[in-house]
Amino acid sequence: MTTEIVTEVTAGAEDLSVWPASTRRLPHGDLAVGGVSLAEVAERFATPVYVLDEGEVRDRCRIYRDAFPDADVLYAAKAFLSRAMVRWVREEGLGLDVCSAGELELAVTAGFPPERVVLHGNAKSPRDLETALRLGVGRIVIDGPSEIARIAAAVVPGERQKVMVRVVPGVSAGGHDKIRTGTDDQKFGLSLTDGGAQHAVSRILGLPRLELTGLHCHIGSQITEVKPYLVALRRMVGLMARVRDAHGVVLTELDMGGGHGIAHRPGEPSLDLTALARRLRAELAEGCAAARLPLPRLVVEPGRAVAGPAGIALYRVLAVKRTGEKVFVAVDGGMSDNPRPALYGARYAPRLVGRRSAAEARAVTVVGRHCEAGDLLAVPVAGAYQLSMASGYNLVGRPAVVAVHDGTARVLVRRETLEDFRVRDVGE
Repeated sequence: MTTEIVTEVTAGAEDLSVWPASTRRLPHGDLAVGGVSLAEVAERFATPVYVLDEGEVRDRCRIYRDAFPDADVLYAAKAFLSRAMVRWVREEGLGLDVCSAGELELAVTAGFPPERVVLHGNAKSPRDLETALRLGVGRIVIDGPSEIARIAAAVVPGERQKVMVRVVPGVSAGGHDKIRTGTDDQKFGLSLTDGGAQHAVSRILGLPRLELTGLHCHIGSQITEVKPYLVALRRMVGLMARVRDAHGVVLTELDMGGGHGIAHRPGEPSLDLTALARRLRAELAEGCAAARLPLPRLVVEPGRAVAGPAGIALYRVLAVKRTGEKVFVAVDGGMSDNPRPALYGARYAPRLVGRRSAAEARAVTVVGRHCEAGDLLAVPVAGAYQLSMASGYNLVGRPAVVAVHDGTARVLVRRETLEDFRVRDVGE
């Protein structure tokens, strides 16, 4: 068994500040989320299992709509996507940001209007682009020079596809080096520094099958300060002014991406959404007034900040092992259902549920099973970038996703089974 670390925790933590707002304490140490006992969820649906609080997702969508009433809010599907999530997001008035034909087709077949979808990706496949054009996606974000001719050639003669240019504004921000995407030393976007973004704009404007609606940037993930967004916005407005001066074209949309940081453990910082919205609007108004530009339509793309705090991962403890001064608690999940600790050093604050412990609190290290069911551990802030990044490691199978709302629980995504692996394995 490998010892991929899920997190380091102190047993008996009672701080529920990072849990869904619907979380309530029950007798015997159990918790209820969305009016449903977590111990009952584990008993009914087995473990590991992801629990998603529908009410929390919807509330967070509404918070964004209230904070950005005059902007377009697009949910970043890569955080977590299912047919139910598509419906919740649509009903709450958000648009959708997708990165593949798979995400796009799932959304559209689940009833999401394709004109409210934006397609991203630094290396879009022919299938990605064909699907986007066939379904009538609202915007395609051009991420590199080669995409310009490819998209233009694929558009039906006499029609036009709306596109945006992803700009690298030269701003470094984010919770880990691997998720900082606003500087020139990574794979995304076209640089302001070397003129790549400006050259792309010129090329697009010369192609009648493409309609350039605006600029896009995404500077990183897990950003907890407002200032990097303001710096990036100033540079984007500066480029919009140069486009106007050079080509006589006024761009009408400015997409500032997402990356809004959330707390995974009590006491950790999170992005102040109200401050972000207020200061972005003020900076945009000031910058456009100085450049004599009309205000573009602002766009933001939250993903983790919507789905993350709404999710809980439930695991059963399989073994406890003491090695020197360390105590390892092994659970029935791990890297196959949550690779973030291995990739980014992510840490969480699990909690024992289903019983009370009289033991003295101490630090333990929770590890996965990879290389007799017991206590139940619940890991909050598990709704984003866990199941969406899960794998088939050790052929364990990805967990089910169960939605809870108003005292009821239902399966959204069934558990992956051995039969699923068998069906895909077609060679001899």
